[in-house]
Amino acid sequence: MARTWALETAPHGITINLVAPGPIETDMFHELVPQGSPKLDQLARSIPVGRIGRPDDVARAVMFFSSRDSDCGGASVGSITL
Repeated sequence: MARTWALETAPHGITINLVAPGPIETDMFHELVPQGSPKLDQLARSIPVGRIGRPDDVARAVMFFSSRDSDCGGASVGSITL
């Protein structure tokens, strides 16, 4: 949906951004994957940066996209994995 909106609103100078993080280390996450669990290490190794995301990672992305600094006029419609 974000991709469609981005293409439809771009001619009007409106940019669309979407933050869709992978696993984020929160209390709820650790209810499913406990600290020290072998699954935690296995999951971290499967992520390109080698670690589980942190809430601060998501917050920085949202802060950037909601700031005037993000008005860079994208050259493509795609995705970035945090």
